[in-house]
Amino acid sequence: MKIGRGEKLLFIGDSITDCGRAQPEGEGLFGALGTGYVAYIDGLLQAVYPELGIRVVNKGISGNTVRDLKARWKEDVIAQKPDWVSIMIGINDVWRQYDLPLMKEKHVYLDEYETTLRSLVLETKPLVKGMILMTPFYIEGNEHDPMRRTMDQYGRVVKQIAEETDSLLVDTQAAFNAVLKTIYPAALAWDRVHPSVAGHMILARAFLTAIGFDWNKPNGLRG
Repeated sequence: MKIGRGEKLLFIGDSITDCGRAQPEGEGLFGALGTGYVAYIDGLLQAVYPELGIRVVNKGISGNTVRDLKARWKEDVIAQKPDWVSIMIGINDVWRQYDLPLMKEKHVYLDEYETTLRSLVLETKPLVKGMILMTPFYIEGNEHDPMRRTMDQYGRVVKQIAEETDSLLVDTQAAFNAVLKTIYPAALAWDRVHPSVAGHMILARAFLTAIGFDWNKPNGLRG
């Protein structure tokens, strides 16, 4: 697996990452990591790889855009001295263009998104063992839906930056697309943005697969 013994894995993003995590430090106490994919990842890492003692920190903040991440990056990422940083951002950057179309000051268009995200990754990469970039997603199977089409554009930027910077990529949209062949979007997210438990499980599974989690690792139990 990519993440090694005693290493610190920091997650940063918006409400999908936040999920009610403890403030100001999303770490340590019961429930401190929130109720979403970050907590599921931590639980599986502890259950399957207890010998590694991987430290997980949640720095998601609801409502954030990449612009907000830039403003708090030094305090919430650099100063934390993580070994690995996972970024999932872009949902609000896109969503505000659709749910608040007249409030253009809240919109983060594709050029700013790309420039800012690339800058954060390039600044951080020399300081950590690795970066993990998770694409933003929209839980909608119709690729011609306007917001889904825009989200895919932002996702392609994430893929490009991951390739340019040799960062690990988690294609969350592809993970949801596979399930959307069978399950209606509202069953995974009432607003097509904030996932259900199953939706967060999909994110956790995609992330763990990307970091080389061994789903067949023996757990010591005998039937």
